[in-house]
Amino acid sequence: MNVAIVKYNAGNIYSVVNALRRLGVEPILTDDAEKLRRADRVLFPGQGEASTTMAYLREHRIDEVIRSLTQPVLGICIGQQLLCRHSEEGNTDCIGIFDVDVRRFQPQRHEDKVPCMGWGTIRGEWRVESGERRVESGKRLPQPVRCSRVY
Repeated sequence: MNVAIVKYNAGNIYSVVNALRRLGVEPILTDDAEKLRRADRVLFPGQGEASTTMAYLREHRIDEVIRSLTQPVLGICIGQQLLCRHSEEGNTDCIGIFDVDVRRFQPQRHEDKVPCMGWGTIRGEWRVESGERRVESGKRLPQPVRCSRVY
């Protein structure tokens, strides 16, 4: 299978390249329209900010290429966001494959900050069930759990 990864000014693209290689897939990292069109599958990963990333895609006409693809395309992180119609991040129009607007999370409390990074507290009743530590929510926790704070 011929897998292409869209090459553009986003971060974290090489982690996707490395993950595919570990699975035995040798992807093509490219911004070439013909190579993207010939691929069996296209991955559109990355991390970044919507308006500056869309400006780069427009300047290099990569947005038009992505919009014209007919094979399966998987957007990851900012790639998925940019496949939508519009993003509140930078108030920018995006590629528009999905007729959806990406809206900013509106946390109601400081504890709900977005993105959620850092240490969090596990709340609930601890119990041992079939040899596994669990919280009342029923979610499995790694062994051993020595405290109620997780990263």
